[in-house]
Amino acid sequence: MSGVENFSPVDFARQDEMPDEMFYSVARLVTHIDEDACHALRDFYRLHMAPGMTVLDLMSSCVSHLPDEPKPLGVTGHGMNLQELKANQQLDDYFIQNLNKSPSLSFDDAEFDLCLIAVSVQYLTDPVPVFSESARILKPGGRLIVSFSNRMFPTKAVAIWQALDDQGRCGLVREYMVRTGRFADISITDISPNPGYTDPLFAVVGTVGK
Repeated sequence: MSGVENFSPVDFARQDEMPDEMFYSVARLVTHIDEDACHALRDFYRLHMAPGMTVLDLMSSCVSHLPDEPKPLGVTGHGMNLQELKANQQLDDYFIQNLNKSPSLSFDDAEFDLCLIAVSVQYLTDPVPVFSESARILKPGGRLIVSFSNRMFPTKAVAIWQALDDQGRCGLVREYMVRTGRFADISITDISPNPGYTDPLFAVVGTVGK
């Protein structure tokens, strides 16, 4: 296992290499963090939102954890299961795409104000191109918010993620952003609602340079 400064193919290997389309064919209509962590994520999103924003929720599911206020102009969701996306009442539009096969996003440059990846980054086998695309579709000053806990599907999480602790994972996500060369400011925040009693939760926020 290499360090985060020197990735190797083995870092992004998974126990289960069957096609992702097969794994995600079964709808999982649940949240993947506990209720307290869900509230904490919603409150954190609120700090970064303003009325009329356009939002892209990458690797979404049946919930986007967005606050009721301020209201965005539109929310586009991405995922791997149609039933989950249809059940997500916060989405105005959605699409299905395997980012591990095709990281390119079919949106114009600078189309969104905010891009979210919630509790899913551990499943990306080639994350830097996905983060680069996220930066491309964000407006100058737009933000990518990547949140994560210690919960995962262990057979689908990449090896380097499983080898690191919480602090290491924060550094890993930051490294993904740094390698795009597109984020002028990157911050790491521990937003765990009640450490030791609820799911831990961390957020790495990258701001696209103006």
